[in-house]
Amino acid sequence: MNYSIKEVAERLKALREIVGISAEEMSRRTDVSFEDYALIEKGEKDFSVTFVYKCAEILGVDIIELLTGENPKLKRYCVVRKGTGLPVKRREGFEYQHLAYLFKDKKIEPFLVIAPYSEEEQDKPISLSVHEGQEYDYILSGSLKTVIDGKVKVLNAGDSIIYDSGAPHGMIATNGAKCEFLAILIK
Repeated sequence: MNYSIKEVAERLKALREIVGISAEEMSRRTDVSFEDYALIEKGEKDFSVTFVYKCAEILGVDIIELLTGENPKLKRYCVVRKGTGLPVKRREGFEYQHLAYLFKDKKIEPFLVIAPYSEEEQDKPISLSVHEGQEYDYILSGSLKTVIDGKVKVLNAGDSIIYDSGAPHGMIATNGAKCEFLAILIK
């Protein structure tokens, strides 16, 4: 199951119009400038997982429906085999796999994330995002430098962190290698 930016843009616009929300209102509620929102909705600008998550919440749909046009159908359980999660590549260099994309009425959005190591990023400010709910990150391998509400923490394999994702937060791989972690967004 894959998706294209253009198709997501078309679904976003159609759903927004069905729900009766203006593009200006969506721009405001997703914390994206109107100019950037208009480009996203035309399929001319890439978007982040945080942006899609916010849009899905505002429009009252599952994030998977917005990404793929398909509505998850499984209710009792959902098995996703190694390497078969729904790929979501929305942040430069980061790889995301949605690990419950077939499960209906999820209360969490679980992702396997691989953050690449970049020497250039180590001394730059980390890009921050915000979204409703909470986030739980568990480090599988490597090290992750996180910034949450201005506080910097370095997490290593076996470490975890949970936080209010309404606080500005961001992360990069550190210590010379990529970092693999589970990111669970809690609604």
